[in-house]
Amino acid sequence: MVARLKASGEERQKRLNYALDVLHNQTADLANLIRKIASSKTTWLVAGVVDGLDQHYEAPAIPTEFSVLATDGSHIDVNRHWSTRCYLINIGSVILHYGAYPSATLDSFPHLYFDDEDLVITPVGVRGREQLIEGALLGIKRGVDECRQLSELAAELLPDSSNLALLDGSLILWSLEAYPEFVTEALLNKGFLNYLDQMRQLNNSKQLALASYISFPHSTDVVNTLRVALCPHDPADCDRYCSTNEKRDCDTVAGIRDRELFSNILARGERSAIFISGSSIVRKHYGVHQVYFFYLRVNNEVARVEIPRWVAVDEGLLTLVHALVLDQCHHGQGYPVALSEAHEKAVVTVTNRENFWQLVESSLTKEHVPSFSSAKSQSKRTRWV
Repeated sequence: MVARLKASGEERQKRLNYALDVLHNQTADLANLIRKIASSKTTWLVAGVVDGLDQHYEAPAIPTEFSVLATDGSHIDVNRHWSTRCYLINIGSVILHYGAYPSATLDSFPHLYFDDEDLVITPVGVRGREQLIEGALLGIKRGVDECRQLSELAAELLPDSSNLALLDGSLILWSLEAYPEFVTEALLNKGFLNYLDQMRQLNNSKQLALASYISFPHSTDVVNTLRVALCPHDPADCDRYCSTNEKRDCDTVAGIRDRELFSNILARGERSAIFISGSSIVRKHYGVHQVYFFYLRVNNEVARVEIPRWVAVDEGLLTLVHALVLDQCHHGQGYPVALSEAHEKAVVTVTNRENFWQLVESSLTKEHVPSFSSAKSQSKRTRWV
């Protein structure tokens, strides 16, 4: 593996250099590129262009008084080897206030779900199509609960204050694309986006910016924008013009990640231009919360910061995100300290999980409630002689 990576390094550097040349050259005719992106049909996610491609912005000054809020979560999934169905979600929360009277509030909020309505999502008026909340879907629900807790923290902020609310990971609930529409309605429209809207409306009495932070991103949205620019067809149409086996012009920049591009453009503390996510779930559902993003150079890493449209179009909120995310990274040795502390309050260890199920078993036994486990589970808990 190492030998192969070493041998391919020179070729990869050539692709990166070419991608950087294309990036700089396309800036001269941005309007034409925006038109081409809008009319093209690709098999990969393409970033929408807002204010350029190779622009970079220096870090603004931080305000004298501000607060940073963050939430993160962990969970114990349903154990299919037990007849008792339940799961636990633990949300860690952090409020850090900076200024003349600095303070910190760290807490965690565990919640046990066991009622029938907590274990499934059911479409309105239709029986027999219930979607069990477990596995990947439980991970999505945990993300919704993180956003709910963040909105509750934000609602308690003082009027006329400057604040940043932070989430870990993407604002885009990608995994929902694999589920029926009634699941998206329950978790996204009535859940996640509802909480985003509650935070947006708080800007009537205070300054509240919302962002999510993605460390070491693997996204290629901006590189894919360059692939559209390189396509000889206008508009580009992958299904119509390109077979799977033939070599394409856009393949000359394939395999490069956005962070590699911007590590060559951004100085420490600078952010990139703003881009728009081309995700289909965002276009269909997010509305005023349409996801924008930029890249931020923090020490030796380039991170991706996602923001809703209402933050992106407000110069004051956008500046606040840039300044405070960068400041948080400086305090946290390259990663936002509020998110790091929220994670520490949220984490559920392997020992916690084992103790949880032992507590469930002992509680059922104490109350003489029958509960059964699989033979596989019993085998794992029995010492063989």
